[in-house]
Amino acid sequence: MAKKFRDLVAKMPAEARQRGEERTRELLAAMPLDELRHAREITQQHLAKILGVNQAAVSRMERRTDMYVSTLRSFIHAMGGRLEIRAVFPDHGAVEITQFADAAGAAAEDERDGGAR
Repeated sequence: MAKKFRDLVAKMPAEARQRGEERTRELLAAMPLDELRHAREITQQHLAKILGVNQAAVSRMERRTDMYVSTLRSFIHAMGGRLEIRAVFPDHGAVEITQFADAAGAAAEDERDGGAR
Protein backbone atom coordinates (compact mmCIF):
# COMPACT_ATOMS: atom_id res chain seq x y z
CA MET A 1 0.00 0.00 0.00
CA ALA A 2 1.30 3.43 -0.93
CA LYS A 3 2.04 5.85 1.88
CA LYS A 4 0.99 9.46 1.83
CA PHE A 5 3.82 11.94 1.44
CA ARG A 6 2.67 14.03 4.41
CA ASP A 7 2.83 10.91 6.61
CA LEU A 8 6.39 10.24 5.49
CA VAL A 9 7.37 13.86 6.12
CA ALA A 10 5.79 13.72 9.58
CA LYS A 11 8.08 10.81 10.46
CA MET A 12 11.22 12.66 9.37
CA PRO A 13 13.45 14.23 12.03
CA ALA A 14 12.77 17.96 12.50
CA GLU A 15 16.26 18.83 11.22
CA ALA A 16 15.69 16.92 7.97
CA ARG A 17 12.30 18.60 7.46
CA GLN A 18 13.90 22.00 8.02
CA ARG A 19 16.66 21.25 5.47
CA GLY A 20 14.00 20.18 2.97
CA GLU A 21 11.98 23.35 3.52
CA GLU A 22 15.07 25.53 3.12
CA ARG A 23 16.00 23.77 -0.11
CA THR A 24 12.46 24.22 -1.42
CA ARG A 25 12.63 27.96 -0.69
CA GLU A 26 16.01 28.18 -2.49
CA LEU A 27 14.66 26.40 -5.56
CA LEU A 28 11.56 28.60 -5.68
CA ALA A 29 13.61 31.78 -5.18
CA ALA A 30 15.57 31.35 -8.43
CA MET A 31 14.30 29.80 -11.65
CA PRO A 32 14.26 30.45 -15.39
CA LEU A 33 11.21 32.10 -16.96
CA ASP A 34 9.82 28.89 -18.45
CA GLU A 35 9.92 27.13 -15.08
CA LEU A 36 8.36 30.17 -13.42
CA ARG A 37 5.54 30.11 -16.00
CA HIS A 38 5.03 26.38 -15.40
CA ALA A 39 4.99 26.93 -11.62
CA ARG A 40 2.32 29.61 -12.12
CA GLU A 41 0.37 27.08 -14.25
CA ILE A 42 0.22 29.40 -17.25
CA THR A 43 0.55 28.14 -20.83
CA GLN A 44 2.62 29.87 -23.49
CA GLN A 45 -0.60 30.34 -25.48
CA HIS A 46 -2.34 32.11 -22.60
CA LEU A 47 0.67 34.31 -21.88
CA ALA A 48 0.94 35.18 -25.57
CA LYS A 49 -2.69 36.29 -25.61
CA ILE A 50 -2.14 38.56 -22.58
CA LEU A 51 1.02 40.04 -24.12
CA GLY A 52 -0.53 40.47 -27.57
CA VAL A 53 2.12 38.33 -29.28
CA ASN A 54 2.12 34.83 -30.72
CA GLN A 55 3.14 31.68 -28.84
CA ALA A 56 6.46 31.49 -30.70
CA ALA A 57 7.40 34.94 -29.34
CA VAL A 58 6.78 33.73 -25.78
CA SER A 59 8.95 30.69 -26.46
CA ARG A 60 11.75 32.92 -27.76
CA MET A 61 11.48 35.21 -24.73
CA GLU A 62 11.82 32.24 -22.39
CA ARG A 63 15.02 31.10 -24.10
CA ARG A 64 16.72 34.50 -24.15
CA THR A 65 19.64 35.24 -21.91
CA ASP A 66 19.48 38.97 -22.64
CA MET A 67 16.40 41.14 -23.14
CA TYR A 68 15.06 44.61 -22.53
CA VAL A 69 14.00 45.33 -18.97
CA SER A 70 10.63 46.46 -20.36
CA THR A 71 10.14 43.07 -22.05
CA LEU A 72 10.94 41.20 -18.86
CA ARG A 73 8.69 43.53 -16.83
CA SER A 74 5.76 42.89 -19.22
CA PHE A 75 6.38 39.13 -19.13
CA ILE A 76 6.32 39.09 -15.32
CA HIS A 77 3.32 41.44 -15.17
CA ALA A 78 1.38 39.14 -17.56
CA MET A 79 1.93 36.30 -15.06
CA GLY A 80 0.51 38.46 -12.27
CA GLY A 81 3.80 39.58 -10.75
CA ARG A 82 5.87 42.73 -10.41
CA LEU A 83 9.50 42.96 -11.51
CA GLU A 84 11.92 44.42 -9.00
CA ILE A 85 15.56 45.04 -9.84
CA ARG A 86 17.95 45.15 -6.91
CA ALA A 87 21.65 45.57 -6.42
CA VAL A 88 22.93 43.47 -3.52
CA PHE A 89 26.08 44.47 -1.68
CA PRO A 90 27.69 42.28 0.98
CA ASP A 91 28.45 45.23 3.23
CA HIS A 92 25.28 47.33 2.74
CA GLY A 93 22.47 44.95 1.81
CA ALA A 94 20.07 45.42 -1.09
CA VAL A 95 19.12 48.59 -2.95
CA GLU A 96 16.17 48.69 -5.35
CA ILE A 97 17.09 50.19 -8.74
CA THR A 98 14.20 52.45 -9.76
CA GLN A 99 15.29 54.04 -13.04
CA PHE A 100 13.53 51.32 -15.05
CA ALA A 101 10.09 52.02 -13.59
CA ASP A 102 8.86 53.83 -16.73
CA ALA A 103 10.07 51.13 -19.11
CA ALA A 104 6.97 48.95 -18.77
CA GLY A 105 4.99 50.18 -21.78
CA ALA A 106 7.50 49.47 -24.52
CA ALA A 107 7.93 45.69 -24.21
CA ALA A 108 5.00 44.49 -26.33
CA GLU A 109 5.90 46.98 -29.05
CA ASP A 110 9.54 45.85 -28.94
CA GLU A 111 8.47 42.22 -29.33
CA ARG A 112 6.16 42.95 -32.27
CA ASP A 113 8.97 44.88 -33.95
CA GLY A 114 11.49 42.15 -33.16
CA GLY A 115 13.61 44.56 -31.12
CA ALA A 116 13.90 42.74 -27.79
CA ARG A 117 17.33 41.48 -26.96
